[in-house]
Amino acid sequence: MMPMLRADLHVHTCHSKVSGTMPFLGSRDCYSKPADVYRIAKARGMDLVAFTDHDSIGGALELLNDRPDLSDVIARLREADVFFALNHLLHFHRGQIPLDRYLQLLDEVPALEVRNGTMLAAHNTLGGEIAKSWPARRSTSGFAMVAGSDAHTLRRVGRTWTTAPGRTRDEFLLNVRQGLGLPGGLHGTTATVAGDAYGVIRSYVAALAGFGPRDLGAAKRAACLAFAAVSLPFQFTALLMAARSKAGEQRAVERLAAHLSSEEREPLQPSLDREHAELRRAQKEREPFRRASV
Repeated sequence: MMPMLRADLHVHTCHSKVSGTMPFLGSRDCYSKPADVYRIAKARGMDLVAFTDHDSIGGALELLNDRPDLSDVIARLREADVFFALNHLLHFHRGQIPLDRYLQLLDEVPALEVRNGTMLAAHNTLGGEIAKSWPARRSTSGFAMVAGSDAHTLRRVGRTWTTAPGRTRDEFLLNVRQGLGLPGGLHGTTATVAGDAYGVIRSYVAALAGFGPRDLGAAKRAACLAFAAVSLPFQFTALLMAARSKAGEQRAVERLAAHLSSEEREPLQPSLDREHAELRRAQKEREPFRRASV
């Protein structure tokens, strides 16, 4: 019997250098050293570890800069036979484009992340349901399912994972690609996201003080340290931002669930109308025979 391997397929290291939150501060999105991420993942039972840093691969960064259209990126990935997944399905969708158009992404990707360690259980559950039902809706091939912690600090590395059969890394990835991956581990909450945020803030301040990578010049480090000191009374803001993000995520999940439910009913209604019409027609055809028998 083939053994099962386990991997956290969504985790960050200090090579995620650009943070979208208050970019003027020059903070990285993660300060975890790759060696530490690997060590902790292995200690928590991961057989394999995948780093999914933001824009840290030169070729991918060049591709995204030169060809920012997502469909072009997907086409390039397919051309190169690269296995990739759509992660945290609704995380960035807040109505910027119609939901129908956004969901067209599902027709283009080979894999869907169905458990993300920062996403709500409802979000992850809906992702799993979509992964199972979407191929039947669109007459497409099935999705591979992946899961990962999306850890930006060391405390959550290996807490969410993908399990798949395999004796080696290549066998594991092949079986994930063929749809044999199973999600496992923790879902996310407001506390999950806030904990990561405070962990990154702590590492950022330590780096400003000289206990970490020196990404900024001396003058900017001093200015950012002063800003950090002045903002100490307002550090609850990260918790409020996390709570707001989770509330928005819950609303997005409810909107998508309602949208998919209405899609399921719409094809059914014409069928019911046809059945009712045929029943009425049959009743009219039988009416003369009823009168004759009376």
